[in-house]
Amino acid sequence: MSSLSVPAAGSASESTPGSASGSDIGSASGPVELVVLLDEDGTPTGTADKATVHTADTPLHLAFSCHVVDDEGRVLLTRRALSKRTWPGIWTNSFCGHPGPGEDPVEAIVRRAEQELGTRVDSIEPAVPDFRYRAVDDSGIVENEICPVFTARIRADVNPRADEVCAHHWARPEDVRTAVDATPFAFSPWIVAQVPHMELYAR
Repeated sequence: MSSLSVPAAGSASESTPGSASGSDIGSASGPVELVVLLDEDGTPTGTADKATVHTADTPLHLAFSCHVVDDEGRVLLTRRALSKRTWPGIWTNSFCGHPGPGEDPVEAIVRRAEQELGTRVDSIEPAVPDFRYRAVDDSGIVENEICPVFTARIRADVNPRADEVCAHHWARPEDVRTAVDATPFAFSPWIVAQVPHMELYAR
């Protein structure tokens, strides 16, 4: 059985993306991206600007995580861009995002796959529909999300945006599970929490 070697922050890895323009975060020069705020029961209570919602006191809001698989059964891992405000340079699942107000989660996943990874996905299935987590970055910024987890099949080559992903790697699910268990500090807190609950990574 081969093992998954996770490059350290600042090191080269299997594949690095080309340049990309734009950002998924709203700004004064572009459209504002809204996230859906939730109460403790998961009921929508309003919206907030994604660009400003993540602070040391981030309110509970709706998100999703997606684990992308290819035709060989390998899982796509991505390394967060070094310019990210939170968890820069950390390895994580294929991609995450936030459904907009009234947006179907499947539609949001298709949209985000195109925006962040420059690819197409289908066969989207729920994996951990009730996943919720709260995590604090070293900067003090908090993630506080109800974040259903999905799997999907990739249908085109990956061409990540440089402001989102600085590297990516295809790995066998069992090697991902081994690496996450052995070196959780090298991965995002949400993938560390998700992997043990997903059939994809079951031993």
